[in-house]
Amino acid sequence: MRPLPLRRRRRAAGLTLLELMIVVGTVGVLAAFSTTQFLSAREAVRSAGAQSDLMESLVLAVKRATFTGSEVVLCPASGRSCLATNDWSGGWVVFDDVDADRQVGAAERVVKSVAAPGGNVRLRTSAGRTRLVFQPNGGNSGSNATFVLCDGRGPDKAVAIVLSNEGRIRTAKPAAADAQNCFHAP
Repeated sequence: MRPLPLRRRRRAAGLTLLELMIVVGTVGVLAAFSTTQFLSAREAVRSAGAQSDLMESLVLAVKRATFTGSEVVLCPASGRSCLATNDWSGGWVVFDDVDADRQVGAAERVVKSVAAPGGNVRLRTSAGRTRLVFQPNGGNSGSNATFVLCDGRGPDKAVAIVLSNEGRIRTAKPAAADAQNCFHAP
């Protein structure tokens, strides 16, 4: 038998168009999945950070009011100015309210300032609760305050942070309507 010529024994090197399309498609699916997971994880971290910052601010306000024997205010803010809104997504401040006007004065000390959490994180309080005033006994004036914290992962991931008049803090699952409103509110 005669051996085949060298050129007929050699197989072409490289990929066929079908193989290339399969590889590109697989890489695309993996990239899309990992991007979605990364964005979801980033939202979860931002949301957890905002929850931690809020709880720390609430505890600080209660402690500060009882320690100093004067009123301490926690409010949504832009810089040093309290905003008349129940949307806390832009950040907030805790300050000693020496003159009891519920605004940060030039001589009043800002004890804590928290920047906006970023991403799609939203934080809202109960209607009418645009600021919380903590009394020297550690309680807050007015009714209980409920914060609803939501993010880009959707309303099912929202959490409620409830502050009682006595200064106790707990977390809960918010009502579906509150979670939906938090997620979709501007």
